[in-house]
Amino acid sequence: MNAPLAKTRPELVCPAGTPAAFRTAVEAGADAIYCGFRDETNARNFPGLNFDRSELAQSIRFAHDHGTKVLVAINTFPRAGATALWHKAVADAEDAGADAVILADLGLVAHAAVKHPNLRRHLSVQAAASNPDAIRFWVETFGIRRVVLPRILSVAEIAAINAEITCETEVFVFGGLCVMAEGRCSLSSHATGKSPNMQGVCSPPSHVVYKEEGDDLVAKLGAYTIDRTPKGVAAPYPTLCKGRFTAGTYQGHVFEDPVSLDAAMLIPPLVDAGVTAFKIEGRQRSRAYTQAVVAAFRKAVDDHLAGRPIAADMTRRLAEGQTTTAGAYKKTWR
Repeated sequence: MNAPLAKTRPELVCPAGTPAAFRTAVEAGADAIYCGFRDETNARNFPGLNFDRSELAQSIRFAHDHGTKVLVAINTFPRAGATALWHKAVADAEDAGADAVILADLGLVAHAAVKHPNLRRHLSVQAAASNPDAIRFWVETFGIRRVVLPRILSVAEIAAINAEITCETEVFVFGGLCVMAEGRCSLSSHATGKSPNMQGVCSPPSHVVYKEEGDDLVAKLGAYTIDRTPKGVAAPYPTLCKGRFTAGTYQGHVFEDPVSLDAAMLIPPLVDAGVTAFKIEGRQRSRAYTQAVVAAFRKAVDDHLAGRPIAADMTRRLAEGQTTTAGAYKKTWR
């Protein structure tokens, strides 16, 4: 009788918004870390986050000493007349020893392919490539080695895509969800004039205001009141998509409930679907969050590979609203 086929080991790709969180993710068992520069070239351009050039080089050396890869996210869309900043980011990532860059803009991908042919190129979820034809275009034209799939696909759809393409695929397994097509959000830019897909800031802190009104804490983004929280209740992060509004007779979360994606229990079918890498969202989160989530998913992946059952609800306490969902992976509404 033939021996059973060995299970493919998926890569666990983990977030790091600071050098301290970076070290924490490495020590918690990440196979790869993704991070970005401290400027508008990456889609988590918040004050107090990200890496300067020296910090990135030091962090990459630390990661490589521990057998961990580093993927640098340069995943915003360059402003007209300012492409030099994005070109420099790609060059600096390569000089620092990055294992790959994560890119979204077609022009920037083309630049990297020509000017940095030996630097591995991954396609960001911001590029919203979600079918075989689109993915083949990126692979055949620009040598993309991995595509991060948008969070709109079922497991069966991912398996069908993998059957038709030659590059690796990476999917999100934990963290925040987005109600918009990835890379196409205009809510924050409508309210603040700053685009999360260009300047890298969704709900920029400079435009967030909190004030007390009676017994409520009111959150405003620009000119818009987006939430009203009673005293003693934890205030959610002030994004328009998760705000509470009045629509006709309904009052509440019009766009999206505060909930986190948790696909830990779907690791077995995602492996069977041919997924190469599992990605955790949360570069803006704390070191404690990083340690807990990375350790939990390290154990989940290892348990699956060893034939052990995966424990349910490992990370519910870290989810938005203490609530989790499998998102589009199951598409139970169909």
